[in-house]
Amino acid sequence: MRTTTVGDVTLLLPDLDPEDLDQVSDLSDDDVRDGLVDGVSWRGEQLAEQSIRGCRITGADLGEVSWQAGALYGCEIAGTDLSGATLTGISIERCSVTGTRFTGTRFIDVRLKDVLFDRCRFDYATLNRVSVAGSVAFTNCTLGHGSWSSCRLSGVALRSCDLSDLELESCRLDGADLRGSRLHHLRTPLDNLHGVVLGEDQLSDLTRLAVETLRIVVQAEV
Repeated sequence: MRTTTVGDVTLLLPDLDPEDLDQVSDLSDDDVRDGLVDGVSWRGEQLAEQSIRGCRITGADLGEVSWQAGALYGCEIAGTDLSGATLTGISIERCSVTGTRFTGTRFIDVRLKDVLFDRCRFDYATLNRVSVAGSVAFTNCTLGHGSWSSCRLSGVALRSCDLSDLELESCRLDGADLRGSRLHHLRTPLDNLHGVVLGEDQLSDLTRLAVETLRIVVQAEV
């Protein structure tokens, strides 16, 4: 394991050596452990109560996968397509996810702990009742046009991300670090931003959001 720090968030992440992993190409009904999953296509597969542990997944096509009540633990995922997938009731812990596509993906009752998402696309993704149980960070991610509802994301780092047209409903973000992120056209009640951390350069976006949310009429003096 290795540690990585994003702002004030410290994450415990895997440090896998490909030479220690066995090549995996087929998805069975058993858990997948200590595997090198490179360039495989499991598109549209159905997973139920399965775990993927200690694996390095690169360049894989997992689009439209349906995964229920499983676990993703100690994995490195890079350049993989999970667009259109549905992840329900799974736990993601001690994972590093880079350059991966979650466009239109649905996360339902997902639990996150020690997870880093870097340079990932979550545009049009849906997060419903997603919670963090430890350190979680999104860096340089695209989160626009998504919908997050009833999520508990206290203390999460959302650094240098694009939040344009992201819709938040009944989400807890207290202590979340949004510095460097684009807030233009973020759609949320102001209560959802209670206690977040912003940079001075984001105050204009926050002011614009407050004006739009409170329907304040700004007119030139006559």
